[in-house]
Amino acid sequence: MKKLVFLLVVFFNTTVYAQKQEINWQEITPGIWEAVIGNPEEIDLLRIAEIQPRTDALQKLGKLPFPDFLKTSSADINDNKTYLRFPLQKEEQLFGLGLNFKTVQQRGTIKNLHVDHYNGQDDGRTHAPIPFYVSDKGYGILINSARYLTVYAGTSVRADSKDFPSERNRNDPKAGWEAQPYSDAVEILVPAIGVKVYVFVGKTPLEVVQRYNLFNGGGTLPPKWGLGFTHRTPTLFTDKQVLKEVAAFETKGYPLSFVGLEPGWQSTSYPNSFVWDKTRFPQPQQFLSELRKKNIRVNLWINPYTGSKSPVYDQIRPYTSSHTVWMGLVPDFTLKPAQELYKKLFTSEHLKMGVSGYKVDEVDGYDNWLWPDVATFPSGIPAEQMRQVYGLKFQKMVDSWFRGRNTRTYGLVRASNAGASNLPFVIYNDYYDHRDFITALCNSSFLGVLWTPEARSSKTDEEWLRRMQTVCFSPMAMLNAWADGTKPWTYPAVAEPIKQVMLLRMQLLPYLYTTFAQYHFEGKPPVRAMNLVEGFSFTTKSETVGLNSTDNPYGLALKQDIKDQYMLGDYLLVAPLFAGEKSRKVILPAGKWYDFYTGKLAGAGEVFQITPGMDKIPLFVKDGGIIPLIPPCLKSPANETILPLTVRHYGEKEGSWNLYDDDGETFNYEKGAYTWTRLEVKKDKNGLLKGNALIAKKNNFHYKNIRWEFMTTSK
Repeated sequence: MKKLVFLLVVFFNTTVYAQKQEINWQEITPGIWEAVIGNPEEIDLLRIAEIQPRTDALQKLGKLPFPDFLKTSSADINDNKTYLRFPLQKEEQLFGLGLNFKTVQQRGTIKNLHVDHYNGQDDGRTHAPIPFYVSDKGYGILINSARYLTVYAGTSVRADSKDFPSERNRNDPKAGWEAQPYSDAVEILVPAIGVKVYVFVGKTPLEVVQRYNLFNGGGTLPPKWGLGFTHRTPTLFTDKQVLKEVAAFETKGYPLSFVGLEPGWQSTSYPNSFVWDKTRFPQPQQFLSELRKKNIRVNLWINPYTGSKSPVYDQIRPYTSSHTVWMGLVPDFTLKPAQELYKKLFTSEHLKMGVSGYKVDEVDGYDNWLWPDVATFPSGIPAEQMRQVYGLKFQKMVDSWFRGRNTRTYGLVRASNAGASNLPFVIYNDYYDHRDFITALCNSSFLGVLWTPEARSSKTDEEWLRRMQTVCFSPMAMLNAWADGTKPWTYPAVAEPIKQVMLLRMQLLPYLYTTFAQYHFEGKPPVRAMNLVEGFSFTTKSETVGLNSTDNPYGLALKQDIKDQYMLGDYLLVAPLFAGEKSRKVILPAGKWYDFYTGKLAGAGEVFQITPGMDKIPLFVKDGGIIPLIPPCLKSPANETILPLTVRHYGEKEGSWNLYDDDGETFNYEKGAYTWTRLEVKKDKNGLLKGNALIAKKNNFHYKNIRWEFMTTSK
């Protein structure tokens, strides 16, 4: 009898039965509310990212009320898991829920949010499975959990639903039977007995994203060289081959701001030594100095797994996982000793020599390459949570190393998560679908992460040109030649238009740099999906398709998405073409829009077809748009360089825009060492447009001889 009582006590003490949880929303800063449900875990995404909200900028956005209909949200704890339910309104659209590659609108999808290499399906297994979604109704919801979450984004139908869908007979052709009945809620399963939830509110979806980014510390502001062009050299290149490659870019007139060295720079890789290979790079300090004299930086490929040939192998062993990756030790970077060992090694071997950044590979998946969920870590953090935060934690470490030296970095990473807005990394992967790369570019704008549609190779001249064009209108303009040595001029038939679009990227540096300053100071993402653009009214809809006994036995509707055009900054609409396309449809937001190259009117709030030819990527500018340009240059300008500035104005409207500048290299801007210059266009008494630049202060302003070019009225 005593044994039975003991077993019952153990059973009742270890099982959490269904418990209704009251949700108390507390406003923690204007427009942002927090709810603590149950007992949240010690490890969560925002804690790992060590976010420091930009409360000053959040205050400027002003107060907004909590959405009334979200007050019906509910939470339960059942079976040691948290069940969350958030209501949906009719026709409401949802965006976000991880870095997706196939679709932008996510209502009607199911996600298993899990850090992994993307494998061709928008199922939640992706490089940045951020548990944040944005509604077109002006709010966003973040689930601050480092667990694998399951999200039913408007797919589940509860029996007690207040908006229960009508029952229809599939056997009756007139009944309008639907394979996916209407769902009025987002339901989320969190495998933990508590979680923190945040609601972000905005007058528009863009303002929701702004609040999310500012809550995470504001967006990253890269160094100016990071916005130039980068070329990653073949894996086993030597220092002499890299220098020869760099010289070829200059001789042929192609821009280059930083080069990436792939695994062969190390003495051993897979697993890694993290020290220079003396046969390929006998004098790394001299090699780096020679490139710096040419105003070119160096980025090193790594993955974080320590091989036996590394100087820190024996010291770091006590702070590593029970399992290895490619036979390398997996450090537990939540532990200070592991952090300090890497900081010491990387500082002496890389940063002090002049290395400017890293490409952090293989922190995402697949499952058979990373540690399994049965692995253990010395901190006691479960392997599942470690999988979700490992890339995030490594970004935070690297950022702190460079901050300690008052030097900005800009790198690449394969895995990220919520809280990463302020971290200076761009996501990439080994997947290589051009259309899907642009869809990912659109999706990144909802999530506080950056994505590059890098170019590596192509099957045709046309494909190579189209890939290079889109690369030049992304957060990192990168050619990744690690495997086959492809160069911008590899395809002679398109070498010249590729050179011109690369040079255009360099000319746009003042515009791009200001766009990233907006990301930092205002939270506006540099790339913006059309659903974030004011005046864009296209409604995502479903296309009905017939039954198919093998491919579509339930006649599921196919969603129509706008995923092949986007805004870069406030004024520039990018409408890329893909191999095989001679023409394409462009959807313009409200108001007049003008061709970037000619200044001619393209249309106003309409859908139209264009046939642009091969040489140029289609670009359109909003009426009243202001685009500052510098002369074409082969290197990103250094701090001491002062360049003439041409300011283009498009259309007929008066307008103004604030141009940002600082030293382009340090974190002194965080102490006020920057300048905003107001560029404004007004009509004089004769109705003619006139431009003026109101320069607030001369220091940290790297432009001179400002010339205005009125693209539309001069035609």
